[in-house]
Amino acid sequence: MRYRTPLSLLILLSSMALIAGALAFQYIGGLSPCELCLAERWPYYVAIFVSAVVVALRRPAIERVARGFFALLFLASAGLAFYHVGVEQHWFAGPTACTASGAGATTLEALKAQLMAQPVVRCDVPQWTLVGVSLAGWNLVASLVLAALALLLAPGRRRFPQTAAS
Repeated sequence: MRYRTPLSLLILLSSMALIAGALAFQYIGGLSPCELCLAERWPYYVAIFVSAVVVALRRPAIERVARGFFALLFLASAGLAFYHVGVEQHWFAGPTACTASGAGATTLEALKAQLMAQPVVRCDVPQWTLVGVSLAGWNLVASLVLAALALLLAPGRRRFPQTAAS
């Protein structure tokens, strides 16, 4: 049996491109990532490592297991991205570390201390959008596409129904 790694190679290249894009927005475009943005990168770091190992090993059994892993990884990534979109749209309360409003401070000194402890970048305010979709929204789309590819390209899936003549 000839061994091919189209999915793992696709996952590797896609994840590297997405991380490169995020880093370009950060270091070239000047967009500082919020706490949730940084968390959303972790599934791609994991995917880069795992897919590089799978491509290097070239073993069909490992490829089959990795495909299920990639599907779960990118579904989790989509869930995290959906949460971030929900925070941006104020559907959900975000982490207090990046969405605190100053509530709870009883004195001016306490309010000042709370404000000084807050990160500069807020999770509930998109810094950049394309056609009205934030980077978290585009990450949601990318994660769902990669999860779907992992599921659709799963080994053993029949592409066409079997007929009685086959």
